[in-house]
Amino acid sequence: MMNIVLVEPEIPQNTGNVVRTCAATGSRLHLVRPFGFEITDKHLKRAGLDYWHLVDISYYDSFAEVLDKFSKEHRFWYFSTKAAKTYSDVRYTDGDFLVFGKETKGLPEELLAAHYQECVRIPMIDESRSLNLGNSVCAGVYEALRQLSFPDLKRAGKIPER
Repeated sequence: MMNIVLVEPEIPQNTGNVVRTCAATGSRLHLVRPFGFEITDKHLKRAGLDYWHLVDISYYDSFAEVLDKFSKEHRFWYFSTKAAKTYSDVRYTDGDFLVFGKETKGLPEELLAAHYQECVRIPMIDESRSLNLGNSVCAGVYEALRQLSFPDLKRAGKIPER
């Protein structure tokens, strides 16, 4: 199981999409306040569709609270466009935390500096500022799960014959 952390997410549809990714992958979601929306926002609920009951979601008032609770037993990977290492350069383990910042600013510079060796980026062309938050989470969690051979995920479906 992977742990996804959204630090101060701003756009309800992005968080809803992350809920859906967490539901599909069996990942836990950790949301750090403040949010740029209300949890009852109709756009948030709509983007998550009917997957909310499949996701274990925890809420925190600060990222320090998440670190205090989990950093002694789990590794943290900080996704940032400023990282030197790519997200596929690291070896993920079961229970790792994948940390993503707010849509407009990413993670705070001081947090990235304090955890420089654990910062990773998703490669893209120089002219592109960043990927959508939901897409970044999806790329990160599926790379981690790929490395772990997709534990507990359906291996193959069946294509209907004609």
